[in-house]
Amino acid sequence: MSKVPNIIPITDLRQDAASVLRRMRASREPVFITQRGRTAAVMMSTEEYERSEHDKELLHLLARGEKDISEGRTFELEAVLAEARALLKEG
Repeated sequence: MSKVPNIIPITDLRQDAASVLRRMRASREPVFITQRGRTAAVMMSTEEYERSEHDKELLHLLARGEKDISEGRTFELEAVLAEARALLKEG
């Protein structure tokens, strides 16, 4: 079963922004702000935004890795581990 999105009109946000922010942080879910009956914005906590950006970066790196593999740009595991060991010894 999918979640019901948290939707509020912009007038409710104007009237009680502090309460909306508290509920948003507690639920960890985004709040969809409507204006004249249409979605105008999405509000989320800083923590959720940062997690979303981190997840997006991971997906980007995975996609790039998949592309590298399909194009034959790979390295032997032992060579990678040897390079990592050398870098760790330097640091």
